[in-house]
Amino acid sequence: MTSQPAHAAVESVVRMESARLIAGLARMTGDVGLAEELAQDAVVAALEQWPTAGVPRNAGAWLMTVAKRRAVDLFRRTELLRSKYAVIGRELQAAGEGVEVDFDGAFSQDIDDDLLRLVFITCHPVLSPPARVALTLRMLGGLSTAEIARAYLVPEPTIAQRIVRAKKTLAQADVGFAAPGPDERADRLSAVLEVLYLIFNEGYSATAGSDWMRPELCADAVRLARMLAALMPVEAEVHGLLALLELQSSRAAARVRPSGEPILLLEQNRARWDRLLINRGLAALARSVELGGAEGFYSLQAAIAACHARAVRAEDTDWARIARLYEVLARVRPSPVIELNRAVAVSMAAGPQAGLELVDALAADPALRRYHLLPAVQGDLLTKLGRFSEAQAAFRRAAELTANARERELSLARAEQALAEQAVAEQAVATQILGRQAQAGPGAG
Repeated sequence: MTSQPAHAAVESVVRMESARLIAGLARMTGDVGLAEELAQDAVVAALEQWPTAGVPRNAGAWLMTVAKRRAVDLFRRTELLRSKYAVIGRELQAAGEGVEVDFDGAFSQDIDDDLLRLVFITCHPVLSPPARVALTLRMLGGLSTAEIARAYLVPEPTIAQRIVRAKKTLAQADVGFAAPGPDERADRLSAVLEVLYLIFNEGYSATAGSDWMRPELCADAVRLARMLAALMPVEAEVHGLLALLELQSSRAAARVRPSGEPILLLEQNRARWDRLLINRGLAALARSVELGGAEGFYSLQAAIAACHARAVRAEDTDWARIARLYEVLARVRPSPVIELNRAVAVSMAAGPQAGLELVDALAADPALRRYHLLPAVQGDLLTKLGRFSEAQAAFRRAAELTANARERELSLARAEQALAEQAVAEQAVATQILGRQAQAGPGAG
């Protein structure tokens, strides 16, 4: 195997397995920072060995086994945590000397609990809310500091500093890996919901890379949201988030062509939307409303997703209701991104000019200065208004700002389409002029 495919295999496995790997190691060592270091050591070992030995059939188990052995070496070397050394040593002995351990069979009983526990640990109140979210996204979601920075529209160094400080704070506070009790869960719930929401969003529309979606992140977020709803059944916003994730997940199969190209919402084949997930989402939304959460941040977004889910055809969508829901959402949690989404809904309900006026007003907001969806929306509305030259420039600006290859290709394709439509419009005008001149006769002019 050449070095390049091996590195690609490592990257793929790390994306899929990093959260489980870190969560399992954190449970065993009781130290989140150490767990991440051990996981990184295992990745380095993979980079050293896979190019010549080949990628193991069960790569996730290989990483876990190597990380455990590194932990044993560390504990033996430092003569600390003898009890944990014994536990890990027994597990290794049971697993055998080979690295082809059945990861799912050997460790799956605690995987989901470990993941959820890791979310609550990294959302510990000893950390500031921004630090909790940044650390959890980094560890559980496998997001890079650049991806987290884009999600929050803040500079990358700021996120990097938050993560470093958060790890130090957890270590200094000697935070263990024990599951928090009911009162502690309630205190951390807001941060936990936000983390699951952002992990899902990264999976649903990846901020960087060559893929439009990262399905493994969506799956993890949905699974954890379902567990959280079972753990905290009377929390309205838990059900609101679950409803949102189920409804958004229902579109996954229709969002990407076999070639990997993205398919925008209004162009999707709605027959491919998953009705089971839609029904689950609608049921969770009804439960949230029943618990008094109709105007919760996640429940409102779920209500918007429900408007799309209930429309058999794109033209059946109740855009006026969606615009009203976004208006309420903007009051609940003011955000320029929410206002941008509201502008899109207004354009669909009242026409592109009404939407463009709102979007142009948002262009001055510093938080959106490098947000690629702002010029993308501008380009779409300018195209509908027949302002093709301006639309082309807007789409090219959107392509420059995004770090996702698929999204960049889409924006550039829409820029070319705007250029083509401009040529068609100019040809139509020229034809009309020639037609009028012909009707006027040779003496005209």
